[in-house]
Amino acid sequence: MNDKKNEKITSRDVDFAKWYTDVCKAADLVDYSSVKGSMIIRPYGYAIWENIVSVLDKMFKATGHVNVQMPMFIPESLFNIEKDHVEGFAPEVAWVTQGGNEKLEERMIVRPTSEVLFCEHFKKIIKSYRDLPLLYNQWCTIVRWEKETRPFLRSREILWQEGHTMHATKEEAMEETLRMLNVYRDLQENYLALPVIVGKKTEKEKFAGAEASYTVEAMMWDGIALQNGTSHYFGDGFAKAFNIQFLNKNNELETPYQTSWGVTTRMIGSIIMVHGDDHGLVLPPKIAPVKVAIIPIGEVDEVLDKIIEELKTKDISFTVDKTDKSPGYKFAEAEVKGYPIRLEVGKRDLEHEEVTIVRRDTLEKSKIRWEDAVSRIEELLEEIQKDMLEKARKRRDSMIYDAKDYDEFLEIAKNKNGFIKTAWCGNEACENKIKEDTTYKSRCIIEECHDENCVCCGKKAQYKIYWGKQY
Repeated sequence: MNDKKNEKITSRDVDFAKWYTDVCKAADLVDYSSVKGSMIIRPYGYAIWENIVSVLDKMFKATGHVNVQMPMFIPESLFNIEKDHVEGFAPEVAWVTQGGNEKLEERMIVRPTSEVLFCEHFKKIIKSYRDLPLLYNQWCTIVRWEKETRPFLRSREILWQEGHTMHATKEEAMEETLRMLNVYRDLQENYLALPVIVGKKTEKEKFAGAEASYTVEAMMWDGIALQNGTSHYFGDGFAKAFNIQFLNKNNELETPYQTSWGVTTRMIGSIIMVHGDDHGLVLPPKIAPVKVAIIPIGEVDEVLDKIIEELKTKDISFTVDKTDKSPGYKFAEAEVKGYPIRLEVGKRDLEHEEVTIVRRDTLEKSKIRWEDAVSRIEELLEEIQKDMLEKARKRRDSMIYDAKDYDEFLEIAKNKNGFIKTAWCGNEACENKIKEDTTYKSRCIIEECHDENCVCCGKKAQYKIYWGKQY
């Protein structure tokens, strides 16, 4: 096992924020530009996003959704139709006031989200119950004028997807809301190897204009929470604001029910902060653009060609480093890029008909007959995927604490990072007090609770809830 850390990367234990930025740069995922608050996603970083998009897009289409494309600009009058929505997004919107040399008659917003655009369109195309449900998704960029930015986590221009659906009944809409929440959980646990907690947002933290918001919460290596996706039940609020109606089977006018759900490149930040180490990036095999880094040492072309052909047959992505860099440099480069497996094909080992396989997640080395290398790689890719999820789950669970009263809550919040699970009365005053006293915010409600008292005020509790600091 190679314990020597990458000199380009600050130790994770010394400065976690600096470590994160160092990994983003050293792994060549992003670069900075002259556009303040925005990032350049480099080819390797974008390849990770493309793999996430590919998996999610198949999941969406398997559940009956189709892709559409909406305009980037929203007229101010259109944006102002839904009052709560406007108030929620006003501090983050970017305005366009001039086109070419002429001042616009009406200001335009560069979309921070597309609910109003979809509603305007839905009003035109929904006439009958036969038009429902409408299951739409959009892959696009949005703009939110964030004050503090960080690669992948917060940026003024964000790559994301946003689903928007319309349904004949509230039951169908709620079913859709929870179905897509579980699609996100499936993606993150079974592809990104991220253990997540799903639950309902409080009234204070729900999406602007929603009746109910549900969230996918991940915990980073340092115990800080990251909201990795949300799914919202809008009820008929937007539909009424936009006067969207349809004729039911009895030829009576009804208002449809709406959902919206989305994830962003923030998930790449989660992968880095949950799985990465002082050597660099660690990628789950299912989402890694390159699964095997082959490093030939000496004249090994005959065996190398056979291994490469077998990898192609198995459809296992790989890269071969034939540069004149030293083997040690190549090993470190493969580690910082997070390739799940490194295959060292050396002339000396081949004299014994062996090659060396290195797991990126543990940096464990093993020698194996070269003829068995690809079959072992197949097995290891599955093992690594499972082991990464389990390792992340164990670390997360070790930083989840129970607090029965406020003194215990304050003690945990003062001395530890992580999630604190408590009973809560549901009162926003307690939610605000906890945030003011500790900087901990509500993450999600996980279930109803009737036999305990609120951790903050001591009154009868309504819910079990998680609290945590957030990125």
